[in-house]
Amino acid sequence: MADRGEPHVLATVVNVVRPASTRRGEHALVTPAGELDGWVGGACSDHVVVREALLALADGEPRLVRICPPGAAGDVPDGMVVAESSCASEGTVDVLIEPFLPAPLLAVVGDAPAARTLASLVRTIGWRVSEGLADGSDAVVVAGMGRGDEDALAAALESGADYIGLVASRRRAATVLGTLRDRGVPDEALARVRSPAGLDLGPSTQDEIAVAILAELVQWRHALKPAAAAAAGTEHFCEHEAGGVAT
Repeated sequence: MADRGEPHVLATVVNVVRPASTRRGEHALVTPAGELDGWVGGACSDHVVVREALLALADGEPRLVRICPPGAAGDVPDGMVVAESSCASEGTVDVLIEPFLPAPLLAVVGDAPAARTLASLVRTIGWRVSEGLADGSDAVVVAGMGRGDEDALAAALESGADYIGLVASRRRAATVLGTLRDRGVPDEALARVRSPAGLDLGPSTQDEIAVAILAELVQWRHALKPAAAAAAGTEHFCEHEAGGVAT
């Protein structure tokens, strides 16, 4: 699924204390919508597994979860999440939660030398690349060198991409954005365009511009993850403060 750009979580039962109604090796897939396909213990475990799976998708980190009756956790390894259950079976289940996240998809629009170098560099760090605007693009870099930049940026702003960069001098970028403003594109949308795209390295060659954009893309990507994890972590903390999990 991740190869097709679909994030998901694999939940695998790694240990069971009877009379839990599952076996070691049973597994399930969890989607970002919270849908569980498989078997990890049924009603006694499913909602805990889904909750922890969504948290794992938010922070990108695997976790080991113990689902057990109150006071039956026993020795808990460092980092393990304990979810107390009032399920009638009174068994204990340890589940390994492993998130699988697709690599970011970068759309490179234009045929400038910096665009060709950027596409090559991004592939070396494992990102997916589309040479042209594609559905589901996480980031878009427009490098048409004055050929169709306005149309490409307008489409990028409507695409939902989080990062939008324009390879242009400040003067030409102002002209491009001014044209879009005259077309009715609101200022708050235009403010999302990063131009000149990339970290400021001073006067640079086309290849160096590509390196600067790659550095900014990596910085942008790392900035997204803590924000998502913090939001999910707040929800996680509140649930545990409420007194654990009842099934």
